[in-house]
Amino acid sequence: MAQWQQLLKLDSAHQDQVSQVYHEKFPREIRHYLSDWIESQNWDLAADNETEARNAFWNLLRHLDEQQKRCVQQNNILLGPDFLMMKSYLQQQFREDPLSLAMIVSECLKQEKKILAKVAEAQGYIPDNPAMERQNTLANKISELREQTWETEREIKSLEDLRDKLDHISKTQPNKVDQVNGSVQSQALAKEEFLQEANFFTLTKQLVLQQIMKNLNLARQIVSVLVTVELPEWKHRQQMACIGSPADTSLDLLQMWFTTVGEVLQQMRQQLKKLQEQDQNYTFNGAFNGASSFLNLTEVEELTVCQFRRLLENALVVEKQPCSSSLSNRSLILKTGVLFSVKIRFLVNLPEFKCMLKVKPVFDKDVAEKDSIKGFRQFAFVTNKPKVLDVEMSGGGLVAEFGHLSLKDCKVRGKRSYETPLVVTEELHVIKFETQLQQGGLDVDIQTSSLPLVIVSSSNQVPSAWASVLWCSMLTSEPQNLSLFVSPPPVTWQQLSEVLHWQFLSVCERGLNEIHLSMLKDKLVDNSDDLVHWGKFCKNEGVWFWIHGILDLIKKHLLDLWKEGSVMGFVSKGQTETLLRQKMNGTFLLRFSESSRDGAITFSWVEHNSGETHVHAVLPYTKKELSNEWLPNIIKGYSVRDSENTHRNPLLYLYPDIPKDSAFGKHYSKPELLKRGYWGRKTIHVSKKVEIDMDTGMEWGMS
Repeated sequence: MAQWQQLLKLDSAHQDQVSQVYHEKFPREIRHYLSDWIESQNWDLAADNETEARNAFWNLLRHLDEQQKRCVQQNNILLGPDFLMMKSYLQQQFREDPLSLAMIVSECLKQEKKILAKVAEAQGYIPDNPAMERQNTLANKISELREQTWETEREIKSLEDLRDKLDHISKTQPNKVDQVNGSVQSQALAKEEFLQEANFFTLTKQLVLQQIMKNLNLARQIVSVLVTVELPEWKHRQQMACIGSPADTSLDLLQMWFTTVGEVLQQMRQQLKKLQEQDQNYTFNGAFNGASSFLNLTEVEELTVCQFRRLLENALVVEKQPCSSSLSNRSLILKTGVLFSVKIRFLVNLPEFKCMLKVKPVFDKDVAEKDSIKGFRQFAFVTNKPKVLDVEMSGGGLVAEFGHLSLKDCKVRGKRSYETPLVVTEELHVIKFETQLQQGGLDVDIQTSSLPLVIVSSSNQVPSAWASVLWCSMLTSEPQNLSLFVSPPPVTWQQLSEVLHWQFLSVCERGLNEIHLSMLKDKLVDNSDDLVHWGKFCKNEGVWFWIHGILDLIKKHLLDLWKEGSVMGFVSKGQTETLLRQKMNGTFLLRFSESSRDGAITFSWVEHNSGETHVHAVLPYTKKELSNEWLPNIIKGYSVRDSENTHRNPLLYLYPDIPKDSAFGKHYSKPELLKRGYWGRKTIHVSKKVEIDMDTGMEWGMS
């Protein structure tokens, strides 16, 4: 994550520290709106070099101009920040002293890092975290590459001065020879002078070319890490985030790296072009022919283009995976005829690429219809007009957002129900996004793919479809592995337990603890290798449908109670009895019914009478019943009617020992005085003892 974005997530006290860093030194508005660009510059180098400082100053003004033009184009002058005022301030303060600006920004960035380091230390940050170490190493290499490339730029400038000197000598020496009557000695001296300068020019040029080659080798290492390590790791984090993981999916840092390396490779191409323009032999009366090159300019240029091409080919990513408007919390499930959106980003964010690239979505392109998956349904976009990658106002990235895509079933692949063993929610599909870049003699075909997704035609299919998305995400990130469910591999309990925890954390804002997971493991794992099979999880009456029903139950009726921990939830009958038997009379807990697939909740309590201990449970409350009455009110007014027709509320303490009113008092709803002087009514829940053969054994039924 970019440094400024990390600072924005800090608490108010630490953000105040950041404010003090910039107070009366540098406008925070500029730091905010140009955060990615500012962090991509080498301010330490600029702070030590007046020429670099001046370049940084004018580049900063140029970026402010670009932001202002963007506001004008988007008709957002009044709502957007005042970039003209920012530019005017910088010109007044630093035009005559750009070195001071570079020193201020360099120091502010260092202070930011110190604040983040202290926060990380307080939160238990582990310095030897491999991912952090790798990213720090990569960032240092990119900084080194940028600095070395600018050093090479200065060497090329010196080389241009040498060439000008050679031109001058070659034009003036014949005149000098004529002035001394063209003596042989004078001719020899003139020739020797020119030869020395020409040899020095050739040697310097070779050294510059060697430096470019050194820079190129470093760039090749960086590009390799970006496309084979960092980008796949981000894609994996995104895939896990799609199924509920709290993983960081920000592209700020990755975009900054891709863009910086792209700028450097473009700069190297320009440097090689300048060397090619200088690639000529100087002669003086036919006596000198320049020394041959140790390094071939054409070969070096081809290697540079190769690395630039590789960077570009991997720069297109799906920033936000396909998500239906009717299933906002279930990305990768699309419904026929329903609009869905997807967002694409190009990570090499160079100004010359703005509005140059058009991205087109293609459904299931290049997906061969194999015998094993014959009969898969075929879909097509209702409309799939290309979108131009344009600069995003909020972050300045090159993005294309498709907000009105929809699919239709082509129904051309025959009688699928007889040709494939898979149900429709086990079919996996993929959307590809294609574009082509033509720039500076470079022609690159670029594409990326969505994660595997499922197409449904009915809302009833969503639970099964989401199970397929979960299973696929645990097993593969390969977009073309669409026949996964022909023979679905098992997953480990460790994988599945983490994913189940994410489901509750993302939907219900509280994950699963060890007690919850222990009960679920007993239902899903029946072997010693801790493997969970697809059939046990999702087929027929699989455990997943029960879990999905409970997720829906919590979200609609129990969210506050679940978040507070008042609902113990996943506790079996045996665990319930073990937990309650040693507790005070009237201690109760809330748990999910194991017999209701659609999701229901019950409460169990303990009673100690005449030396005997009994644990009782009420008939589970369904979603329909909870739609009519709030569970805390049920608990407050619940009573048991004994054989003598007397009533009492057996619920006294929420497990382990919290008085009922302390646990639920703030949730009790108060009676409201209705119109015309009437008072509202409430339902009193009364039970009598009945025998019911359910998952909880002895139940207390509603009378």
